[in-house]
Amino acid sequence: MLIDSATIEIRAGDGGNGCRSFRREKFIPKGGPDGGDGGHGGDVILEASEGRSTLLDFHYRRHYRAGGGQHGSGATKTGRDGESITLRVPVGTLVKDHASGEVLADLDAPGKRVVAAKGGRGGRGNARFANAIEQAPVKHEPGVPGEARTIDLELKLIADVGIVGLPNAGKSTLLSKISAARPRIGDYPFTTLSPVLGLVRYGREGSFVAADLPGLIEGAHEGKGLGQRFLRHVERTRALVILLDASGPDVAGDYATLLRELTSYGQGLSEKRRVVVLNKTDLVAGAPPSGRFGDEEVFAISALKGEGLEALKHALGRLLEDLGPA
Repeated sequence: MLIDSATIEIRAGDGGNGCRSFRREKFIPKGGPDGGDGGHGGDVILEASEGRSTLLDFHYRRHYRAGGGQHGSGATKTGRDGESITLRVPVGTLVKDHASGEVLADLDAPGKRVVAAKGGRGGRGNARFANAIEQAPVKHEPGVPGEARTIDLELKLIADVGIVGLPNAGKSTLLSKISAARPRIGDYPFTTLSPVLGLVRYGREGSFVAADLPGLIEGAHEGKGLGQRFLRHVERTRALVILLDASGPDVAGDYATLLRELTSYGQGLSEKRRVVVLNKTDLVAGAPPSGRFGDEEVFAISALKGEGLEALKHALGRLLEDLGPA
């Protein structure tokens, strides 16, 4: 299961009640009002954290509640505010209201946060209502309930380069060879069930982040396979590697399938800058050299044997430099 979405219920803390109280001192049996205000309820805050990579935690626990404000008391003592809670989510998480679909926040940078549920205001004590006309008010207010809502969390991976290909094209092997990432690798479809990021270094100081994405299949834009949950991650990549299995029976057909799915999904995916890579050329007699594939520049590599990877890394680095700062 691709853990890139979750639905949770959150509730902010209720405000404490205002107090109805009158001062009682020696020789002053009926003093003025001295009821204090209630404390405010705590908020529920969501914050983007680089230490989180999936929304898995929110599948095991789905209910979150902040602390309530304490009630006010005599001697105009204000109740203590309720404790807020901060839920840390991966960078790139989209926060939506479940009922309306409204986007509450796009947490696309480390430390970015949003108050998803606001704590209730504390009620005013009767001391607040004293005036020249009414010097001994009995009026006091209850605390305001905290906001409660159901929210949807959707993770959209943030990377410079997304590696796109059909299942078994060798995406995980490629990422493991050009970076320190260690994705799960196997010779059967859908080995990769969740995105994996790796830092790729080239030249003396150049670097970029590449993402090994779950395999794309025909009909993905309609939800087949991992479908739209996969394509969602491609939205935020700056460039794409279209990875093709050079040993497959219909390489041109595979390429057409990938472009068709990217175009059908929309969101500008088909307009992204891309590089076509023919992998597994070691399995093909007389493997084609790097050149052109239709209108695209093509790199022929063997990820397993490490052939052609340096040239590919430098080409991707130059492409990202041409695109400018992220």
